[in-house]
Amino acid sequence: MQNFNFYNPTRIVFGADTIAALSDLVPPTARVLILFGGASAEKTGTLTEVRKALGQRAVQEFGGIEPNPSFETLMRAVAQVRSEKIDFLLAVGGGSVIDGTKFVAAAAHHQGDPWDIMLTGGASVSGALPFGTVLTLPATGSEMNNGSVITHKASHTKLPFSSAHVYPQFSVLDPTKTYTLPVKQVANGVVDAFVHIVEQYLTYPVQALPQDRFAEGLLQTLVEIAPQVLAEPTDYASRSNLMWTATLALNGLIGAGVPQDWATHMIGHELTALYDIDHARTLAIVLPALLHVQRDSKRAKLLQYGQRVWGISSGSDDARIDAAIAATRTFFESVGIPTRLSAYGLGAQAINDVLAQLEAHGMTALGEHGDVNLARSRTILETAL
Repeated sequence: MQNFNFYNPTRIVFGADTIAALSDLVPPTARVLILFGGASAEKTGTLTEVRKALGQRAVQEFGGIEPNPSFETLMRAVAQVRSEKIDFLLAVGGGSVIDGTKFVAAAAHHQGDPWDIMLTGGASVSGALPFGTVLTLPATGSEMNNGSVITHKASHTKLPFSSAHVYPQFSVLDPTKTYTLPVKQVANGVVDAFVHIVEQYLTYPVQALPQDRFAEGLLQTLVEIAPQVLAEPTDYASRSNLMWTATLALNGLIGAGVPQDWATHMIGHELTALYDIDHARTLAIVLPALLHVQRDSKRAKLLQYGQRVWGISSGSDDARIDAAIAATRTFFESVGIPTRLSAYGLGAQAINDVLAQLEAHGMTALGEHGDVNLARSRTILETAL
Protein backbone atom coordinates (compact mmCIF):
# COMPACT_ATOMS: atom_id res chain seq x y z
CA MET A 1 0.00 0.00 0.00
CA GLN A 2 1.29 3.45 -0.94
CA ASN A 3 1.17 6.59 1.20
CA PHE A 4 -2.06 8.50 0.68
CA ASN A 5 -4.30 11.27 1.93
CA PHE A 6 -7.97 10.42 2.18
CA TYR A 7 -10.26 13.43 2.26
CA ASN A 8 -14.00 13.62 1.71
CA PRO A 9 -16.00 16.53 3.13
CA THR A 10 -19.43 15.50 1.82
CA ARG A 11 -22.11 15.09 4.46
CA ILE A 12 -24.45 12.17 3.76
CA VAL A 13 -28.08 12.31 4.89
CA PHE A 14 -29.47 8.81 4.31
CA GLY A 15 -32.93 7.33 4.64
CA ALA A 16 -36.59 7.69 3.80
CA ASP A 17 -38.21 11.12 4.01
CA THR A 18 -34.90 12.96 4.26
CA ILE A 19 -35.52 15.60 1.58
CA ALA A 20 -37.06 17.75 4.30
CA ALA A 21 -33.54 18.14 5.71
CA LEU A 22 -32.82 20.61 2.89
CA SER A 23 -34.46 23.27 5.04
CA ASP A 24 -31.45 23.04 7.36
CA LEU A 25 -28.76 22.06 4.86
CA VAL A 26 -29.14 24.96 2.41
CA PRO A 27 -28.21 28.42 3.75
CA PRO A 28 -31.39 30.39 4.48
CA THR A 29 -30.30 33.41 2.43
CA ALA A 30 -29.08 31.39 -0.58
CA ARG A 31 -30.14 32.18 -4.12
CA VAL A 32 -30.64 28.61 -5.30
CA LEU A 33 -30.66 27.04 -8.75
CA ILE A 34 -32.19 23.55 -8.86
CA LEU A 35 -30.72 21.49 -11.70
CA PHE A 36 -32.43 18.35 -12.94
CA GLY A 37 -32.83 16.13 -15.97
CA GLY A 38 -36.13 15.18 -17.59
CA ALA A 39 -39.74 15.16 -16.50
CA SER A 40 -39.47 12.27 -14.05
CA ALA A 41 -38.33 14.43 -11.14
CA GLU A 42 -41.54 16.42 -11.50
CA LYS A 43 -43.83 13.45 -12.14
CA THR A 44 -42.60 11.52 -9.11
CA GLY A 45 -43.13 14.48 -6.80
CA THR A 46 -39.45 14.81 -5.90
CA LEU A 47 -39.21 18.39 -7.15
CA THR A 48 -42.33 19.29 -5.22
CA GLU A 49 -40.72 17.97 -2.03
CA VAL A 50 -37.52 19.89 -2.78
CA ARG A 51 -39.37 23.15 -3.38
CA LYS A 52 -41.32 22.71 -0.14
CA ALA A 53 -38.15 22.05 1.84
CA LEU A 54 -36.46 25.16 0.41
CA GLY A 55 -39.33 27.30 1.70
CA GLN A 56 -39.06 31.03 1.07
CA ARG A 57 -35.56 31.00 -0.41
CA ALA A 58 -35.07 32.60 -3.81
CA VAL A 59 -35.22 29.55 -6.10
CA GLN A 60 -34.85 29.11 -9.83
CA GLU A 61 -34.74 25.94 -11.91
CA PHE A 62 -32.82 24.52 -14.84
CA GLY A 63 -33.98 21.29 -16.45
CA GLY A 64 -32.99 19.23 -19.44
CA ILE A 65 -29.57 17.93 -18.39
CA GLU A 66 -28.97 14.86 -20.55
CA PRO A 67 -28.02 11.32 -19.46
CA ASN A 68 -24.56 12.19 -20.80
CA PRO A 69 -24.44 15.84 -19.74
CA SER A 70 -23.36 18.08 -22.59
CA PHE A 71 -21.13 21.12 -22.46
CA GLU A 72 -23.59 22.95 -24.68
CA THR A 73 -26.54 22.45 -22.33
CA LEU A 74 -24.54 23.17 -19.21
CA MET A 75 -23.25 26.45 -20.56
CA ARG A 76 -26.86 27.64 -20.70
CA ALA A 77 -27.07 26.87 -16.98
CA VAL A 78 -23.83 28.80 -16.41
CA ALA A 79 -25.35 31.80 -18.18
CA GLN A 80 -28.40 31.61 -15.91
CA VAL A 81 -26.21 31.38 -12.81
CA ARG A 82 -24.30 34.48 -13.82
CA SER A 83 -27.26 36.57 -14.94
CA GLU A 84 -29.38 35.75 -11.88
CA LYS A 85 -26.53 35.97 -9.35
CA ILE A 86 -27.09 32.41 -8.14
CA ASP A 87 -24.88 31.49 -5.18
CA PHE A 88 -25.96 27.89 -4.41
CA LEU A 89 -26.66 24.93 -6.69
CA LEU A 90 -28.82 21.92 -5.92
CA ALA A 91 -28.62 18.85 -8.16
CA VAL A 92 -31.76 16.67 -8.15
CA GLY A 93 -31.19 13.47 -10.10
CA GLY A 94 -28.60 10.83 -10.85
CA GLY A 95 -24.93 10.95 -11.67
CA SER A 96 -25.37 12.85 -14.92
CA VAL A 97 -27.20 15.72 -13.24
CA ILE A 98 -24.65 15.79 -10.42
CA ASP A 99 -21.71 15.66 -12.86
CA GLY A 100 -23.29 18.50 -14.81
CA THR A 101 -23.79 20.53 -11.64
CA LYS A 102 -20.13 20.12 -10.75
CA PHE A 103 -19.18 21.55 -14.11
CA VAL A 104 -21.61 24.45 -13.73
CA ALA A 105 -20.25 25.15 -10.25
CA ALA A 106 -16.69 25.31 -11.57
CA ALA A 107 -17.47 27.08 -14.86
CA ALA A 108 -19.38 29.86 -13.12
CA HIS A 109 -16.10 30.98 -11.53
CA HIS A 110 -13.83 30.18 -14.46
CA GLN A 111 -11.97 32.89 -16.32
CA GLY A 112 -11.55 32.10 -20.00
CA ASP A 113 -12.94 29.20 -22.03
CA PRO A 114 -14.81 26.84 -19.65
CA TRP A 115 -13.94 23.84 -21.84
CA ASP A 116 -10.38 24.32 -20.53
CA ILE A 117 -11.69 22.77 -17.31
CA MET A 118 -12.09 19.51 -19.22
CA LEU A 119 -8.91 19.83 -21.28
CA THR A 120 -6.87 20.27 -18.09
CA GLY A 121 -8.70 17.52 -16.22
CA GLY A 122 -9.74 20.07 -13.61
CA ALA A 123 -6.29 21.51 -12.96
CA SER A 124 -7.51 24.94 -14.06
CA VAL A 125 -10.32 25.02 -11.48
CA SER A 126 -9.52 27.58 -8.78
CA GLY A 127 -12.93 27.80 -7.15
CA ALA A 128 -16.56 26.76 -7.49
CA LEU A 129 -20.03 27.58 -6.28
CA PRO A 130 -21.20 25.53 -3.28
CA PHE A 131 -23.74 22.85 -4.09
CA GLY A 132 -25.61 19.89 -2.68
CA THR A 133 -27.39 16.93 -4.21
CA VAL A 134 -30.59 14.94 -3.93
CA LEU A 135 -29.79 11.54 -5.39
CA THR A 136 -32.52 9.70 -7.31
CA LEU A 137 -30.48 7.13 -9.27
CA PRO A 138 -27.71 5.12 -7.54
CA ALA A 139 -24.90 4.39 -9.98
CA THR A 140 -21.98 6.74 -10.37
CA GLY A 141 -21.02 7.72 -6.82
CA SER A 142 -20.86 11.34 -7.97
CA GLU A 143 -22.85 12.31 -4.89
CA MET A 144 -19.78 11.75 -2.70
CA ASN A 145 -16.75 12.44 -4.88
CA ASN A 146 -15.06 15.28 -6.75
CA GLY A 147 -15.18 13.83 -10.27
CA SER A 148 -17.32 14.59 -13.30
CA VAL A 149 -17.55 13.52 -16.94
CA ILE A 150 -18.86 15.92 -19.59
CA THR A 151 -19.53 15.48 -23.31
CA HIS A 152 -18.78 18.07 -25.98
CA LYS A 153 -21.39 17.14 -28.55
CA ALA A 154 -19.97 19.17 -31.39
CA SER A 155 -16.67 17.28 -31.33
CA HIS A 156 -17.93 13.91 -29.97
CA THR A 157 -15.56 14.37 -27.04
CA LYS A 158 -16.27 12.93 -23.59
CA LEU A 159 -13.72 13.87 -20.92
CA PRO A 160 -13.41 13.62 -17.14
CA PHE A 161 -12.31 16.25 -14.65
CA SER A 162 -11.82 16.35 -10.91
CA SER A 163 -11.12 19.05 -8.38
CA ALA A 164 -11.15 19.46 -4.63
CA HIS A 165 -13.45 22.44 -5.23
CA VAL A 166 -16.35 20.30 -6.50
CA TYR A 167 -17.13 17.97 -3.64
CA PRO A 168 -20.82 18.27 -2.78
CA GLN A 169 -21.37 19.97 0.56
CA PHE A 170 -24.05 17.37 1.27
CA SER A 171 -25.99 14.63 -0.45
CA VAL A 172 -29.49 13.48 0.46
CA LEU A 173 -29.93 9.76 -0.24
CA ASP A 174 -33.53 8.57 0.03
CA PRO A 175 -33.84 5.01 -1.32
CA THR A 176 -37.58 5.41 -1.83
CA LYS A 177 -36.82 7.86 -4.65
CA THR A 178 -35.55 4.93 -6.69
CA TYR A 179 -38.85 3.03 -6.60
CA THR A 180 -40.17 4.47 -9.88
CA LEU A 181 -36.98 4.10 -11.89
CA PRO A 182 -37.16 2.05 -15.11
CA VAL A 183 -35.59 -1.41 -14.76
CA LYS A 184 -33.02 -0.49 -17.41
CA GLN A 185 -31.71 2.40 -15.31
CA VAL A 186 -31.51 0.28 -12.17
CA ALA A 187 -29.58 -2.42 -14.07
CA ASN A 188 -27.24 0.25 -15.41
CA GLY A 189 -26.64 1.40 -11.84
CA VAL A 190 -25.73 -2.09 -10.68
CA VAL A 191 -23.20 -2.53 -13.47
CA ASP A 192 -21.80 0.98 -13.16
CA ALA A 193 -21.10 0.49 -9.45
CA PHE A 194 -19.65 -2.98 -10.06
CA VAL A 195 -17.17 -1.71 -12.64
CA HIS A 196 -16.20 1.27 -10.48
CA ILE A 197 -15.13 -1.18 -7.80
CA VAL A 198 -13.29 -3.43 -10.25
CA GLU A 199 -11.33 -0.50 -11.71
CA GLN A 200 -9.82 0.17 -8.27
CA TYR A 201 -9.45 -3.46 -7.17
CA LEU A 202 -8.56 -5.70 -10.10
CA THR A 203 -5.01 -4.53 -10.80
CA TYR A 204 -2.11 -6.12 -8.90
CA PRO A 205 -1.45 -6.90 -5.21
CA VAL A 206 0.04 -4.18 -3.02
CA GLN A 207 -0.83 -5.67 0.40
CA ALA A 208 -3.78 -3.30 0.81
CA LEU A 209 -5.74 -5.92 2.69
CA PRO A 210 -8.55 -3.70 4.05
CA GLN A 211 -9.24 -2.20 0.61
CA ASP A 212 -9.24 -5.64 -1.01
CA ARG A 213 -11.71 -7.09 1.47
CA PHE A 214 -13.87 -3.97 1.37
CA ALA A 215 -13.97 -4.04 -2.44
CA GLU A 216 -14.77 -7.76 -2.49
CA GLY A 217 -17.56 -7.26 0.01
CA LEU A 218 -19.09 -4.51 -2.12
CA LEU A 219 -18.89 -6.70 -5.24
CA GLN A 220 -20.52 -9.60 -3.39
CA THR A 221 -23.23 -7.26 -2.16
CA LEU A 222 -24.11 -6.21 -5.71
CA VAL A 223 -24.20 -9.83 -6.88
CA GLU A 224 -26.42 -10.77 -3.93
CA ILE A 225 -28.93 -7.94 -4.17
CA ALA A 226 -29.19 -7.58 -7.97
CA PRO A 227 -32.07 -10.06 -8.47
CA GLN A 228 -34.15 -8.52 -5.67
CA VAL A 229 -33.36 -4.97 -6.76
CA LEU A 230 -34.70 -5.69 -10.23
CA ALA A 231 -37.64 -7.89 -9.23
CA GLU A 232 -39.00 -5.82 -6.33
CA PRO A 233 -38.81 -2.09 -7.07
CA THR A 234 -40.25 -1.10 -3.69
CA ASP A 235 -38.11 -3.35 -1.53
CA TYR A 236 -36.54 -0.78 0.79
CA ALA A 237 -33.73 -3.03 2.04
CA SER A 238 -32.37 -3.94 -1.39
CA ARG A 239 -32.73 -0.42 -2.76
CA SER A 240 -30.98 0.98 0.33
CA ASN A 241 -28.10 -1.43 -0.08
CA LEU A 242 -27.77 -0.59 -3.77
CA MET A 243 -27.76 3.13 -3.08
CA TRP A 244 -25.14 2.93 -0.34
CA THR A 245 -22.96 0.42 -2.22
CA ALA A 246 -22.90 2.65 -5.31
CA THR A 247 -21.82 5.58 -3.12
CA LEU A 248 -19.07 3.59 -1.40
CA ALA A 249 -17.88 2.26 -4.75
CA LEU A 250 -16.48 5.64 -5.75
CA ASN A 251 -16.13 7.91 -2.74
CA GLY A 252 -12.35 7.42 -2.65
CA LEU A 253 -12.12 4.96 0.21
CA ILE A 254 -11.49 1.65 -1.57
CA GLY A 255 -9.12 3.38 -4.00
CA ALA A 256 -6.98 5.03 -1.33
CA GLY A 257 -3.35 3.94 -1.59
CA VAL A 258 -3.91 1.31 -4.30
CA PRO A 259 -3.17 1.22 -8.05
CA GLN A 260 -6.15 1.93 -10.27
CA ASP A 261 -6.97 0.99 -13.86
CA TRP A 262 -9.79 3.05 -15.53
CA ALA A 263 -8.96 1.85 -19.06
CA THR A 264 -12.44 0.33 -19.32
CA HIS A 265 -13.93 3.74 -18.59
CA MET A 266 -11.76 5.64 -21.04
CA ILE A 267 -12.57 3.24 -23.88
CA GLY A 268 -16.21 3.20 -22.84
CA HIS A 269 -16.40 6.99 -22.90
CA GLU A 270 -15.52 6.96 -26.58
CA LEU A 271 -18.29 4.46 -27.32
CA THR A 272 -20.77 6.72 -25.57
CA ALA A 273 -19.54 9.86 -27.31
CA LEU A 274 -19.68 8.24 -30.75
CA TYR A 275 -22.76 6.03 -30.50
CA ASP A 276 -24.70 7.37 -27.50
CA ILE A 277 -24.67 4.00 -25.72
CA ASP A 278 -25.46 4.25 -22.02
CA HIS A 279 -22.29 4.63 -19.98
CA ALA A 280 -22.81 1.48 -17.90
CA ARG A 281 -23.49 -0.54 -21.03
CA THR A 282 -20.21 0.48 -22.58
CA LEU A 283 -18.49 -0.72 -19.41
CA ALA A 284 -20.21 -4.10 -19.70
CA ILE A 285 -18.95 -4.37 -23.28
CA VAL A 286 -15.35 -3.44 -22.53
CA LEU A 287 -14.58 -4.95 -19.11
CA PRO A 288 -14.78 -8.71 -19.85
CA ALA A 289 -12.73 -8.25 -23.02
CA LEU A 290 -10.17 -6.11 -21.20
CA LEU A 291 -9.79 -8.67 -18.42
CA HIS A 292 -9.12 -11.35 -21.03
CA VAL A 293 -6.52 -9.29 -22.88
CA GLN A 294 -4.86 -8.05 -19.66
CA ARG A 295 -4.99 -11.43 -17.89
CA ASP A 296 -1.22 -11.77 -17.55
CA SER A 297 -0.62 -8.45 -15.81
CA LYS A 298 -3.75 -8.92 -13.68
CA ARG A 299 -3.13 -12.62 -13.02
CA ALA A 300 -2.78 -12.60 -9.24
CA LYS A 301 -5.79 -10.36 -8.67
CA LEU A 302 -7.93 -12.23 -11.20
CA LEU A 303 -7.30 -15.44 -9.29
CA GLN A 304 -8.12 -13.69 -6.01
CA TYR A 305 -11.24 -12.13 -7.53
CA GLY A 306 -12.41 -15.48 -8.87
CA GLN A 307 -11.99 -17.21 -5.52
CA ARG A 308 -13.28 -14.52 -3.17
CA VAL A 309 -16.11 -13.03 -5.22
CA TRP A 310 -17.25 -16.02 -7.31
CA GLY A 311 -16.05 -18.98 -5.23
CA ILE A 312 -13.86 -20.34 -8.04
CA SER A 313 -11.11 -22.36 -6.38
CA SER A 314 -10.54 -25.49 -8.48
CA GLY A 315 -8.84 -26.12 -11.80
CA SER A 316 -5.71 -24.69 -13.36
CA ASP A 317 -4.91 -21.01 -12.94
CA ASP A 318 -5.90 -20.27 -16.53
CA ALA A 319 -9.16 -22.18 -16.16
CA ARG A 320 -9.97 -20.26 -12.98
CA ILE A 321 -9.27 -16.94 -14.71
CA ASP A 322 -11.46 -17.94 -17.65
CA ALA A 323 -14.22 -18.86 -15.21
CA ALA A 324 -13.93 -15.55 -13.33
CA ILE A 325 -14.20 -13.55 -16.55
CA ALA A 326 -17.12 -15.69 -17.70
CA ALA A 327 -18.87 -15.16 -14.36
CA THR A 328 -18.47 -11.41 -14.77
CA ARG A 329 -19.96 -11.49 -18.26
CA THR A 330 -22.81 -13.73 -17.10
CA PHE A 331 -23.61 -11.37 -14.23
CA PHE A 332 -23.90 -8.40 -16.57
CA GLU A 333 -26.09 -10.39 -18.94
CA SER A 334 -28.24 -11.59 -16.03
CA VAL A 335 -29.35 -8.01 -15.30
CA GLY A 336 -30.23 -7.51 -18.96
CA ILE A 337 -27.11 -5.73 -20.19
CA PRO A 338 -25.41 -7.05 -23.36
CA THR A 339 -21.64 -7.51 -23.32
CA ARG A 340 -20.83 -7.47 -27.04
CA LEU A 341 -20.45 -4.66 -29.55
CA SER A 342 -22.50 -6.68 -31.99
CA ALA A 343 -25.53 -6.31 -29.71
CA TYR A 344 -25.52 -2.63 -30.67
CA GLY A 345 -24.93 -3.29 -34.36
CA LEU A 346 -21.29 -2.27 -34.17
CA GLY A 347 -18.46 -3.97 -36.04
CA ALA A 348 -14.94 -3.39 -37.33
CA GLN A 349 -15.54 0.18 -38.52
CA ALA A 350 -16.65 1.18 -35.04
CA ILE A 351 -13.35 -0.11 -33.67
CA ASN A 352 -11.43 2.11 -36.07
CA ASP A 353 -13.54 5.10 -35.09
CA VAL A 354 -13.03 4.49 -31.37
CA LEU A 355 -9.28 4.14 -31.82
CA ALA A 356 -9.17 7.42 -33.74
CA GLN A 357 -10.96 9.12 -30.85
CA LEU A 358 -8.65 7.55 -28.26
CA GLU A 359 -5.64 8.82 -30.20
CA ALA A 360 -7.13 12.30 -30.64
CA HIS A 361 -7.74 12.54 -26.89
CA GLY A 362 -4.30 11.25 -25.87
CA MET A 363 -5.67 7.99 -24.45
CA THR A 364 -2.72 5.94 -25.67
CA ALA A 365 -1.19 4.67 -22.43
CA LEU A 366 -4.11 3.49 -20.31
CA GLY A 367 -4.35 1.08 -17.39
CA GLU A 368 -2.51 0.64 -14.12
CA HIS A 369 0.74 -0.03 -15.98
CA GLY A 370 0.16 2.40 -18.84
CA ASP A 371 0.45 -0.51 -21.26
CA VAL A 372 -2.96 -0.28 -22.91
CA ASN A 373 -1.79 1.43 -26.08
CA LEU A 374 -3.80 1.78 -29.27
CA ALA A 375 -2.82 -1.70 -30.47
CA ARG A 376 -3.98 -3.25 -27.22
CA SER A 377 -7.17 -1.18 -27.22
CA ARG A 378 -7.82 -2.60 -30.70
CA THR A 379 -7.37 -6.13 -29.39
CA ILE A 380 -9.74 -5.41 -26.50
CA LEU A 381 -12.41 -4.08 -28.83
CA GLU A 382 -11.96 -6.95 -31.26
CA THR A 383 -12.38 -9.34 -28.33
CA ALA A 384 -15.60 -7.49 -27.46
CA LEU A 385 -17.17 -8.04 -30.89
